[in-house]
Amino acid sequence: MTFSRRSFLKVSAGAAAASVLAACTGNVTSPHSAKAHVIVVGGGWGGATAARYLRQFDPNIQVTMIDPNASHVTCPASNWVIGGFRTLDDITHSFNNLRDKHGVNVVKDYVSGIDPDKRTVSLKSGGTMSYDRLILSPGIDFVWESVEGYSAKAAETMPHAWQAGPQTTLLRSQLEAMPDGGTFIMRAPANPFRCPPGPYERASLIAHYFKHHKPRSKILILDAKDNFSKQGLFQAGWASEYGDMIEWVSGSDGGFVTSVDTKGMTLTADGVTHKADVANVIPQQKAGKLAFTTGLVNDSGWCPVSLQTFESTLIPNIHVIGDSCIASPMPKSGYSANSQAKICAAAVAAIINDRKLVVPSLVNTCYSLVSPDYGISVAAVYRLDEFGELVSVPGAGGVSPADGNKRLEAIYADGWYTSIVDDIWGLS
Repeated sequence: MTFSRRSFLKVSAGAAAASVLAACTGNVTSPHSAKAHVIVVGGGWGGATAARYLRQFDPNIQVTMIDPNASHVTCPASNWVIGGFRTLDDITHSFNNLRDKHGVNVVKDYVSGIDPDKRTVSLKSGGTMSYDRLILSPGIDFVWESVEGYSAKAAETMPHAWQAGPQTTLLRSQLEAMPDGGTFIMRAPANPFRCPPGPYERASLIAHYFKHHKPRSKILILDAKDNFSKQGLFQAGWASEYGDMIEWVSGSDGGFVTSVDTKGMTLTADGVTHKADVANVIPQQKAGKLAFTTGLVNDSGWCPVSLQTFESTLIPNIHVIGDSCIASPMPKSGYSANSQAKICAAAVAAIINDRKLVVPSLVNTCYSLVSPDYGISVAAVYRLDEFGELVSVPGAGGVSPADGNKRLEAIYADGWYTSIVDDIWGLS
């Protein structure tokens, strides 16, 4: 990555954050905000960011964050665990600092239902909570039927590992048990899905593990697509780091997986059956279950929102951020969720205090590791056009130069992760 591009992104992101903060601070003793209660559902990249920044933008707003867990295991960096050079503890982040340092009321529970007319949230443990505004960051769910023979039960044998936690450790343990000379097969989904470069980083880091521990093993990627994010950079890295260990097959060239058989450990693509020692089946995806039960999705399976406020266009007073929302051309990524959450928090604070809405700028950066010492990245800055649609800012961002310093990019990747998890769940 060139210095000028990094400098531009830092300035752009800093200017956007400064404009949001300026719009949302001041007059925080408003009687409106002193009585307002905002509920945030989900403690991941979007939800935790929204909860924290609502409290920062207006400390008088009462913020309750509901999540069934006491901590969040990040999907970003979960491939590092699968690759064997991080642990699950390294990517698990407690909600304690949101409560103790930032004044968020953290409730460990499941949301069993939402009544938009009464503006109430029902909890699995019993009782309801009322809200003035509701922010949902429900993540993803899977379209299990997108691959015949695949299901939640089948994922216990052929893990997807696309929700970090037990599935991450399951896939890692399968790789450790696999014999040298075995075959790892991945099914990569069609767009849209969470973290577009994620499957290819995963293949890279599994190859890194194989290179050092099981060098006769092979990796086969059967892809529903004909191209993928950072493809040229990944394939150049595969060739230089792993030789012919990784084979990628496009959807139009025999890579479209139609069915799997967990008993035989096979995947069938365009009539050809492939035998795996370890299989990683990543199914098609859709908005999280709560978005469906609340009526926030359209025919695409995702949630349409106003891109200035991230308020649902289907149900008022409910905002949807992160992977579940439709925010094209932004990818479904952790950084996108973080950026959207800040804009959403700013909008909610402005609405509650009868202030003018911010015209948002949003940023996404995605680092990927080809090996622990070989990094690549893609970045973009977005703005609203006159039609209220997000467009990429010309000349902002881009991908790593082919001849860039890959070691330095790997250091940036580690630094980015450390900084952003501190921004969301940390002490600062």
